[in-house]
Amino acid sequence: MIRVRDMDAADIDAVSAIRVRGWQAAYAGLVPRTHLDAMTVEDDAARRREWFSRPGRTSRDLVAAGDLGPVGWICYGRPGGSEPAGTGEVYALYAAPELIGTGIGRALLDEAHARMRAEGFTASALWVLAGNERARSFYERAGYRPDGRTRDDAYEDGTVLTELRYRRPL
Repeated sequence: MIRVRDMDAADIDAVSAIRVRGWQAAYAGLVPRTHLDAMTVEDDAARRREWFSRPGRTSRDLVAAGDLGPVGWICYGRPGGSEPAGTGEVYALYAAPELIGTGIGRALLDEAHARMRAEGFTASALWVLAGNERARSFYERAGYRPDGRTRDDAYEDGTVLTELRYRRPL
């Protein structure tokens, strides 16, 4: 049985493994292979420890945990920039690649939406790679729609990938 709970510092290594494996699975063929191959759980965990311990951090992290620990992770909070008041943002959502399609992502997203509503948000936004059809389909089934905004991500080999912003009311 999976339950969604707040992430704590003891979850960092597991979350980093989920995130790195998630990137390598979800973005194969989209993000340059050299970038994916350079990702390590150890480097990600070191950055996550530093980030997780920052005083005044306003983002929230949740994990989907089973009997053997975390199998999914979501991070959400208040977006930067010129977003309208009342808009929250899902910064990242990953499930262990071998468990995609089992409801973990949806459970995490549903809990993040409930918490955002409880915090006073009335809408949620997120960014997704234009070429990531699996993720786009997942978010569309959850009620998200592209709102027309785009941004480009540049990689070290000169590859530029476009992200689409999706929104939905809460």
